[in-house]
Amino acid sequence: MVKSKFGFWSIVLLGINAIIGSGIFLLPNQAYALSGAFSLVVVLFDAVLAMSLALCFAEASGRFHRNGGPYIYARAAFGNFIGFEVGFMKAAISIIAWAAMANGFATALSAVVPVLNDPFYKNAIIILLMGSLGLINVLGVQVSKIINNIVTVGKLLPLLLFIAVGLFYVNAGNFTPMLPTGAAAETFSFGAAALLIFYAFTGFEAIAEAAEDMENPQRNIPRAIMVVMGLVSLFYFLILAISIGVLGPDLANTKTPIATAAAVFLGSAGGFLVTAGTLVSIGGINLASSFLTPRVIVAIADDHMLPPVFSRYSRFGTPYVAILFATVVGILIALSGSFTTLAAISVVSRFAQYVPTCLAILVLRRKDPEHPSTLSVPWGPVIPVVAILVSLWLLVQADAQKILIGLGGLIIAMPFYFIMKKQYLQQGAQRD
Repeated sequence: MVKSKFGFWSIVLLGINAIIGSGIFLLPNQAYALSGAFSLVVVLFDAVLAMSLALCFAEASGRFHRNGGPYIYARAAFGNFIGFEVGFMKAAISIIAWAAMANGFATALSAVVPVLNDPFYKNAIIILLMGSLGLINVLGVQVSKIINNIVTVGKLLPLLLFIAVGLFYVNAGNFTPMLPTGAAAETFSFGAAALLIFYAFTGFEAIAEAAEDMENPQRNIPRAIMVVMGLVSLFYFLILAISIGVLGPDLANTKTPIATAAAVFLGSAGGFLVTAGTLVSIGGINLASSFLTPRVIVAIADDHMLPPVFSRYSRFGTPYVAILFATVVGILIALSGSFTTLAAISVVSRFAQYVPTCLAILVLRRKDPEHPSTLSVPWGPVIPVVAILVSLWLLVQADAQKILIGLGGLIIAMPFYFIMKKQYLQQGAQRD
């Protein structure tokens, strides 16, 4: 059978779906509480960093047509050990991030239907959601593509309405003073605000993880990454600006910032629409996570660094063993922790993918100049180096506990590498 694949615009929608989740609906109030109207500047700072990192991923992805994303780049540049470390972290964090989003969906749904706040019902929702998405992915790429496109459009419509109408209700006076004053000025931390807001930009790296399921990946993935990051950055800036312009200081005191702002100029129906959009958005990012996460596991198994059973495909052309493994482990993790805890772990650990990828393109330019990428980052090493330095600075803004938990997987991965090397890598090399 002919394997269905994602075309360019389906890749764009998948990327948007992978980034825009709960963050944008919960971001404005937390950002404003930390930095007031200056949070607009912080968003622009994070957008520039995210775009710089995305450019590095775009160049790296333009060299390969395989699944795996950061794992593939790190392995090609630095060898099996570093590649496995990055791949292990990528797979682990992808599962944790999916678990966090599933937990977040159950939490958001229980806020709308209070009876579902009971632990039994909440756990049942998590199991049903993740189990259903696992089954959808086993059934084939075509099914996943159609549902992803519908869900992504569904989550964008409330946000587009919010922007289109909300621009006419912005009060310019709410943007002054730009910098926090009084007691707020004493607690203001640009680094803390930047780290918090950056969480909403994470996920762009996921676009390249399923390259084998995409049409002409070396051409389409780099282009899609740039289109996605441009659109998402514009969305985030406008949504935060409208939220500040409509609510002013009251923004810091609401737990549902966009819904509260929408209710001001769209009435209760607008608030309900945004609430529905929140559920669709979180459900959508669950779909994207369920599709992308198993592909990293498959890529590592294809290189003989995980048991070959993970490389088995169903008659639908899907890696069903990797999908079932990610689904079961993800359910167990989701049932064991809260959304806040799981999300905090995932955001710090992302830098174990970002920094190696930026370093990888510098190495690959020298290591393999005869096979350049389909998209090259401009200005030579400037953007990758700046992205690395800013990422490290942002990383140290987190407290020591989050850094230890978030990056502890690198230590855990070490014994696994040597076990896998002995059991599978050496055997695979002999067979190859």
